[in-house]
Amino acid sequence: MRATFRNFIGELNVAACVRDRHDHAMSVVRWALILVPLAALVGTLCAAFLWSLDVVTRLRFVWPWLLYLLPLGGFAVGLLYHLTGRSVEGGNNLIVEQIHEPGAGVPLRMAPLIFFGTVVTHLFGGSAGREGTAVQLGGSLASSFGRALRLDADGTRILLMAGIAAGFGAVFGTPIAGAVFALEVLAIGRVEYRALGPCLIAALVGDWACLAWGIHHNVYRVESLVPVDALLTAKAGIAGVAFGLVGLVFAEANHALGGWLKRIVQYGPLRPVIGGGAVIALVYLLGTRDYLGLGTLAATPDSLTIASFFGPDTHPWSWALKLLFTVVTLSAGFKGGEVTPLFFIGAALGNALAPMFGVPTDVFAAIGFVALFAGAANTPLACTFLGIELFGAIYAVPIAVACFVAYRCSGHNGIYLSQRIAIPKVPATGLTPTATLREMRANRAVRQPRS
Repeated sequence: MRATFRNFIGELNVAACVRDRHDHAMSVVRWALILVPLAALVGTLCAAFLWSLDVVTRLRFVWPWLLYLLPLGGFAVGLLYHLTGRSVEGGNNLIVEQIHEPGAGVPLRMAPLIFFGTVVTHLFGGSAGREGTAVQLGGSLASSFGRALRLDADGTRILLMAGIAAGFGAVFGTPIAGAVFALEVLAIGRVEYRALGPCLIAALVGDWACLAWGIHHNVYRVESLVPVDALLTAKAGIAGVAFGLVGLVFAEANHALGGWLKRIVQYGPLRPVIGGGAVIALVYLLGTRDYLGLGTLAATPDSLTIASFFGPDTHPWSWALKLLFTVVTLSAGFKGGEVTPLFFIGAALGNALAPMFGVPTDVFAAIGFVALFAGAANTPLACTFLGIELFGAIYAVPIAVACFVAYRCSGHNGIYLSQRIAIPKVPATGLTPTATLREMRANRAVRQPRS
């Protein structure tokens, strides 16, 4: 008995166990000392950014003539990037590339450039979002922290992911979704669980810092109570096909039009001039300004916003019009992001589909709000959490089903071309272990039969 107990003590190796726990605790402390100030700074910048967007949007409502300056504003931002920001024109894709293969890092000047460029876009009425700016703010600051602290490649990767989480969590007020988004957006079919702790800490601190500055996020309420049964879940799954296909159309239209403009207009600053003129033409052709800007604030009580689609009225074609305005704006080189417009498009499409399925408009608007983004960004897990954080857990099952169906139906396409395909959704030719969506698009273009 005594020998057995002695053997047990020997195998337990208390000293080694204590040493390992000590090393782990010190690692946690070191990462906390890095992540907390980084995320607080990202959250503060996001608060300033959101405040700025609110101010310039209200200025545009007061002075409608600012729309006519959209081409001039686009030219100014395009020229600024042409002269000083060519190395950061990749935006979100540059950050994803640096996470996959850390190299020169993300230049710090990305932060002021994207901040200024996005504010200008919204001041003059471009249809764009804000997630791209928040992610780039987080990524550029994280990269600068990594260089200053002389982190190795693995540490830099984790810090960049934490920067994405802090920016996403702060700008939308959804820290869990922000953390999961940073883990999921890098590669289709794979989640980087190794960085889960740092990303969650960064997303939480970023959100808290943003809120501490008095920023209030938009609230979208689902008032209808519908039994979450097999029928509703099946309807959400069928609608998920539409959400995924429209997400695919959005991404491909944006890439195709952007590529076409780059081929025919070699001088970068001129592309936003053309795009700005096209947006002005669309406003007067369609006789509405409802599809300008973020789509979260309204100039008049009868103007459409995202909240409008949670009401009882049906708007059959608003999703297509917002898609058109946003594709024209972003493909021409205006700065911002795709996510808030995708929220608008998804909620509007859910609103339009609701009567066909016999479901209240607010329920399907909520499902479409997140599911279309899931298809376009290939992030079904993050979008499921996003839906729960925004709308509550009551409709978690249909939201999850719609998000994963949309993800499957969007194929190997998406708004982030630097995403890698870790696990293919379906068998595909031309796939390599590190294939990106950009390479898949190039392969499809080569295989297309020539007329």
